[in-house]
Amino acid sequence: MKARLKSIGEKGSHVYNQNLRITQLGKSGRIDEAIKIFSEMAQKNTVTYNSMISAYAKNGRINDARQLFEKTPDRNLVSWNTMISGYLHNDRVKEARELFEKMSRRDLFSWTLMITCYTRNGELEKARELFDLLPNKQETACWNAVIAGYAKSGNFNEAKKLFDAMPAKDVVSWNSMLSGYIKNGEMSLALEFFEGMEERNEVSWNLMLDGFVEFDNLDFAWKFFQKIPDRNVVAWVTMLSGYARNGKTLEARRLFDQMPSRNVVAWNAMIGAYVQNGQIDEAATLFRKMPERNSVSWTTMIDGYVRIAKLDEARELLDQMPYSNIGAQTAMISGYVHNKRMEEARQIFNKIVTRDVVCRNTMIAGYARCGRMDEALNLFKQMINKDIVTWNTMINGYAQIGQMDNALKIFEEMRERNIVSWNSLITGFLQNGFHLDALKTFMLMGREGKKPDQSTFACGLSACAHLAALQIGEQIHHLAIKSGYARDLFVGNSLITMYAKCGRIEKAELVFKDVDQVDVISWNCLIAGHALNGYGKEAIKLFEEMVTEGVAPDQVTFIGVFSACSHIGLVDCCLKLFKCMTEVYAIDPLVEHYACMVDLLSRAGRLDEAFEMVRRMKMKPNAGIWGTLLGACRIYQNIKLGKIAAEKLLELEPGKTSHYTLLSNMHAEAGRWDEVEKVRVSMEGSGAEKLPGCSWIELRDQIYTFLSDDPKKSRTSEIGFTLRTLSAQMRNTCHISGSEALALHSL
Repeated sequence: MKARLKSIGEKGSHVYNQNLRITQLGKSGRIDEAIKIFSEMAQKNTVTYNSMISAYAKNGRINDARQLFEKTPDRNLVSWNTMISGYLHNDRVKEARELFEKMSRRDLFSWTLMITCYTRNGELEKARELFDLLPNKQETACWNAVIAGYAKSGNFNEAKKLFDAMPAKDVVSWNSMLSGYIKNGEMSLALEFFEGMEERNEVSWNLMLDGFVEFDNLDFAWKFFQKIPDRNVVAWVTMLSGYARNGKTLEARRLFDQMPSRNVVAWNAMIGAYVQNGQIDEAATLFRKMPERNSVSWTTMIDGYVRIAKLDEARELLDQMPYSNIGAQTAMISGYVHNKRMEEARQIFNKIVTRDVVCRNTMIAGYARCGRMDEALNLFKQMINKDIVTWNTMINGYAQIGQMDNALKIFEEMRERNIVSWNSLITGFLQNGFHLDALKTFMLMGREGKKPDQSTFACGLSACAHLAALQIGEQIHHLAIKSGYARDLFVGNSLITMYAKCGRIEKAELVFKDVDQVDVISWNCLIAGHALNGYGKEAIKLFEEMVTEGVAPDQVTFIGVFSACSHIGLVDCCLKLFKCMTEVYAIDPLVEHYACMVDLLSRAGRLDEAFEMVRRMKMKPNAGIWGTLLGACRIYQNIKLGKIAAEKLLELEPGKTSHYTLLSNMHAEAGRWDEVEKVRVSMEGSGAEKLPGCSWIELRDQIYTFLSDDPKKSRTSEIGFTLRTLSAQMRNTCHISGSEALALHSL
């Protein structure tokens, strides 16, 4: 009998240890090992099943948890509560409530779980409804759950009413109210409440400390830390993390060395501090000294190496991990993705048995970054649970490769959109030259009641600038003022450009003066605006003011200044500025700088100097530069250089008829009709096609576009009739010549 009892006891002890092991593995994210132990167990009890259900749920495998729950042979109240808790952990409120309704018996924990489920999800009305149905309202836990929900949402009046009406308060009740004040940033109210608390514990002190740290009030946090009567490891780690987050690694390390006892969280916090501040060698030294490591330790170090692009070291550490962890693997994938090493990223991805949404999003973002949208789409379609980041990543990916039809399709399929979704679509249209579509999307966003942010305003104004849609731009400006974004630097710079491109340079200057703190981009926008509107001297004066203010010019600055010089013919001044750019500011010239200089010299008839500058360019001249030179050669009848420019131009853009036309006109003006015929034959042989002209007009806050070859808007006969009528009227009233009338009549 004793031997039999001993055997039963040993078996029971073994099952208990295995159950405990499954629980521990589930908490540490080592779900595959937990599954292996569970499947190999010869004896399983209800606790075994409950432990495995919990492990599945904690690792995002809620469907597997539910299947196992249904298979559990002897379900008890703990089984039901564990499954509801699993749904709570995975934000599946609806399924949790359905399960709750099916329960034949509920305990206090069941009610508290369900109420907490609603409060965490922000559904306070449903939480209160359930609370009012509670059979026994003497239990403090449910009161605390509802109070915490109200306090967290900032509804302090309702939270205080419930708090005051409680039949009995415990320290959790007081801490729930305190936590609500802190999480909503009401630190003065929190401090006042803390001082009046009838009960306090370590959690109370740590909550206050965490609040001061969270809002970067480190001096007050340190004074408060010193007042804590019995500082536990949480208090030490909170203070340490505050220093780390603000880049004060020396203070953090001094605190770490003073700690009376350190757990793995403390070690991880210190390693994280070094990683955050780019001190990877110090982090590695500490990592090697750790008496115990968990998945966070490994993941932090791997992420640290990834941050400084030491991918080989990160991979070596990942391979050394004693167990697989999705956080560490995702960090490694992120490193490969950032460096466009997608094949290596895919290898890691394929090894992950249970992939979460973050892991999948990282891979999709990688493919999108590399322009491999077919592979991104395949992963996207495989995802059952997509979050809003998934959808936005796809929109950005398609926009990046110019497939705006697909980007729009993804956008339209979204059930829920946030500001990033709208901005991604608007930016995509803008970057791909669909300025009218960008503007229409901006307006649609407003009609749907979505509030734009500074990025939205900047994109909308940029679209107006490209379309010269002044009236709509002014309306967006007024909306930005109402929204509080008008003085934002990003929006301000876009306003300067919009007004300048619409010919309202005075308004551009007013916006410039109104921006809180201008930067080099602000100066560049204003200088370019003056140059665009023909105010060359003013643009150069602005450049001088900018330098006097201590703002260092960049490549864009000089493009604006050179353009200004070109418009007013300041050749020698511009040549000096070109030398200043390269020698004083050590800025290497771009193609755009050379284009401005060639244009300036060409306009002045200094074609040999212009050609010499093109010849000395460090990069290959583009079609714009050769076109500028060709146009100047025609004006100044320089056939020799013109022919060279034309040949180079036709090599770069053989399909454009305008190049052939310009060369032909040049020969015709010189009386070289044989050359004219050769050009005509060359054009016909090249297959060059004339591109349709496009124009637009803003009328009553609407943008209308017109294509020269649009059959839907072809009214040639009507236009001809109108012109002939006007011709007759002009002949009668203005006495125009017969040849002029004939020219009008022939249109």
